Amino acid sequence: MTTSFDLERTALVLVDLQNDNVHADGAYASFGAADHAQHQNLEEHVRELLAFAREKSIPVIHNHIVSLPGRPFGGSNAPIFKLIGPDSLKLGSWGARALDGLEAREDEPVLIRNRMSAFNGTMLDTLLRNLGIKDVLVAGVWTNMAVEHTVRDAADHGYRPILVTDATSSLSQEWQHAAESFALTNISEFATTAEVLAQTATA
Repeated sequence: MTTSFDLERTALVLVDLQNDNVHADGAYASFGAADHAQHQNLEEHVRELLAFAREKSIPVIHNHIVSLPGRPFGGSNAPIFKLIGPDSLKLGSWGARALDGLEAREDEPVLIRNRMSAFNGTMLDTLLRNLGIKDVLVAGVWTNMAVEHTVRDAADHGYRPILVTDATSSLSQEWQHAAESFALTNISEFATTAEVLAQTATA
């Protein structure tokens, strides 16, 4: 990361840090999700980001993808939503809950959705604009899916997205590399957790 960001106009958006998506007992562990999260040291890096944001009074917004009970309310025929299906990320279930130690505090909103981007079907843009946010730090899972969609939408909504590379994970390093090195080139800036924690100045 070669440029700083304005601490007073920055928010941290956490995407899909839920048991089914990351935990070794989660629905997608067999797809490689848990192993790659461990490879990235994801949970520790997110804990560090959370501590930094809370210390610096940077707003933290949690965003969770869920499946709704009853009818197929997802309303999408895309393969990813068929993969989620009715048995994972059920609203109110252990699988849909935040990972231990990464739960929201009382003053941190948790937005839910059943689309890829954290902006789609949520109040995220409204909250960021109300706070006067310019720079959006994005962390979470999976890098080449929901995280990538969120970063692209952040750029389209006029924000400056900064992907925290080692505070994200996917199903494999190949997918992680594809997002960082190809899909998000010229759309996002990139920083490691250590580089974010070193920021003390405004842009």
